[in-house]
Amino acid sequence: MSANLASTPSKTAAPHPGESTTALRPHAEDAFAAELAALAAQDDRPRPARWKLSPWAVATYLLGGTLPDGTVISPKYVGPRRIVEVAVTTLATDRALLLLGVPGTAKTWVSEHLAAAVSGDSTLLVQGTAGTPEEAIRYGWNYARLLAHGPSRDALVPSPVMRAMAEGMTARVEELTRIPADVQDTLITILSEKTLPIPELGEEVQAVRGFNLIATANDRDRGVNDLSSALRRRFNTVVLPLPESAEAEVDIVSRRVEQIGRSLDLPAAPDGTAEIRRVVTVFRELRDGLTDDGRTKVKSPSGTLSTAEAISVVTGGLALAAHFGDGVLRPADVAAGILGAVVRDPAADRVVWQEYLETVVREREGWTDFYRACREVSA
Repeated sequence: MSANLASTPSKTAAPHPGESTTALRPHAEDAFAAELAALAAQDDRPRPARWKLSPWAVATYLLGGTLPDGTVISPKYVGPRRIVEVAVTTLATDRALLLLGVPGTAKTWVSEHLAAAVSGDSTLLVQGTAGTPEEAIRYGWNYARLLAHGPSRDALVPSPVMRAMAEGMTARVEELTRIPADVQDTLITILSEKTLPIPELGEEVQAVRGFNLIATANDRDRGVNDLSSALRRRFNTVVLPLPESAEAEVDIVSRRVEQIGRSLDLPAAPDGTAEIRRVVTVFRELRDGLTDDGRTKVKSPSGTLSTAEAISVVTGGLALAAHFGDGVLRPADVAAGILGAVVRDPAADRVVWQEYLETVVREREGWTDFYRACREVSA
């Protein structure tokens, strides 16, 4: 017997009178509601069942563009267009989507925006950890009702995945490889048979059209809880790469820092592109083990030095400049953040950083102030 789940509000309850209505980090469907509405209004292409937008409009939402009426859609992801097209197309089939990449390649960001554009709701989320139980993917129980009345529909607590199945929406599982292997395999029946049995009630939940699942995993976790071959076959894997060029990475960092700065009400600062470019250059050279001119090999530290970490360093620098400086982003504002990102292993990474400072930064024309600031915090 199939079970129908009553639709449950997925959004946080409205605030009480007098409480702030401004979330520190709004969900994608709230932060970009105007863009999603503009796309929906002009989207005359075929839409899969229960999709809010057509695949073309979903890709446009992620990659950015200008609509016929002049509405500008900001890019949410800067990278190869084909990657986004394959990801969106996968969600329009019966295959689940696995976004794979090193930490900081915007897997969670892309996952959230895909769910927002496809289903209008990015909150059906399971956060993977070493302690994630099976109930987080299947269902749990309200134990007070269970003890009082026994197994019943009223006592059952649906997981985000179960709700997505019943409502034909997109569920998300973050950090899939951090979840214990036996819990991961709970997804096999869901993804292959599109059903979720409830043996206690003699029922099952059948996925309705529109249901799909996006999972994320990072390359550095390979070997923590590897996916079984049976589960991996249920996913179409899309690898999100690091930005191809320094210019692309500078653009990504600049955009995200501006968005974060607005959300934190940081005072508007003069153009900080020069310092952003320095941060990105340092991260890319240490990450690649080679200076950008290809002439000098350098040692790489133990950390990933991802684009996300560069965004964090620059955002912290802007906060320092705004609250304890003159509002202009300077080398001294980002130096401590860079040191914290690079030196994760106090012994080995500090040697790598000192060698890079003395052999590359010190000799680079126009970087004297940056070298001094980094030397000061590294002392």
